[in-house]
This record gives sequence, C-alpha cells and structure tokens, in this order.
Amino acid sequence: MNNISEIEPFLKQIMTLLEQEFGPNCEAVLHDLTGDYEHTIVDIRNGHITNRTIGGPGSNLGLEVLQGEDIGGDRFNYITTTPSGKILRSSSIYFRNDEGKVIGSLCVNLDITATLQFSNFLHQYNNFQNGNDEFFANDVDTLLEFLIQQAKAHIGKEPDKMNKTERASFIKYLDEKGAFKISKSSIKICELLNISKFTLYNTLDKTRIDEKCASNE
Repeated sequence: MNNISEIEPFLKQIMTLLEQEFGPNCEAVLHDLTGDYEHTIVDIRNGHITNRTIGGPGSNLGLEVLQGEDIGGDRFNYITTTPSGKILRSSSIYFRNDEGKVIGSLCVNLDITATLQFSNFLHQYNNFQNGNDEFFANDVDTLLEFLIQQAKAHIGKEPDKMNKTERASFIKYLDEKGAFKISKSSIKICELLNISKFTLYNTLDKTRIDEKCASNE
C-alpha cells in the first residue's frame, strides 16, 4: 500500500460500523498524512464532539508520530480533552506504506464526560486519568499555540525571560513535538523568541545532531 486512498472505502465501512454501534457520542476520524498537515481529515463522523470537519488538521500526537518521536504510534484507551472541556477516551492506529512511512491514521474518540459523573465503577471502566496528552484543535494556529504553551510549561519561563540554553531547550521541545511541520511555524517561533531564522535553524541543526549522537552512544 502506498496511499491511504487504496483502502479508504474499507476504512469508511469501519467508520460507519463505529458510528452506528456507538452512536452520537463516538467520533471516528480518518486522516491522510501524506500532504499538508493543515488539512489531514478526509472523513469524520460525529465531528460535533471535537468541532472538527473534513479538511481540518490533525492533533499534536499525529505530529509526534510523523516526527518519529512516538515509535509505532498506535495507542489505545488514552484520555484526551477538547478546548471546550470534554473528556474523551481515544484510540488511534496508523497506516504505513511499503517503505514503512506513515501515510494515514484512523482515530476513535468516545465522549465520556457524562459517565465520569457516575459511580467509581464507571470511573474505572472509562480508564480515566488526569492529564492532557492529546489536544484537538480546529486549525493549526490553535494547535501551534497549544504546543507553545506546553513548551513554556516545560521550561518554566516566558520566552523573554529565557537565556540561550533555555531557548535552545524550548526549540528542542517544539521540534520533538513536531511543531515545525506546521506551515510558517518558524516565523511565529522566531518572533516569540526574538531571534532570526538563521539562529533558529542553527539551533535546530545543533539539537538534532546532539540528539542523534546521544542515541548512538
């Protein structure tokens, strides 16, 4: 398989099965990850759950898989949240071409917000844990802003208070999360850190080389 379109009819059948079986509280999303990350969604059912539509972007976890930071990629029964505060139980599987490159994904997001108000039994059944591993955005600008806020929290300082080493760590964190796969993200990061593109790319090159050397030790 070299393109998600080769199995798209079959995947749409699976999405219809999920939609019919679990009803309006279950969102199923099919992503084509071979093109622009701003427009990965090729089919979505019950998109009202995350307020996304066909043509929308992927999540931050998808960026990490494309970046190679999340080896394997497939994840099951993990907790996610939406900007509106919904709590979802999610699972994602990724499809690869004949060369092993990620080309698409199928994600299921079950809205468990109401069930978490019930008994301890349901609390355990929904596998709820506090956290915010994945963030669903309606556009890549919102997704990038989320990643920037995560990077700020990781460093523990606002960008204008960071020294050179902390700025490098800030850039490295964003790189590992796949932020620079988002179109024009480098412009926003440069403005935020008050650095030139030359400095940004030099820092990226150095952190990537250091990471590669460390992994080979």
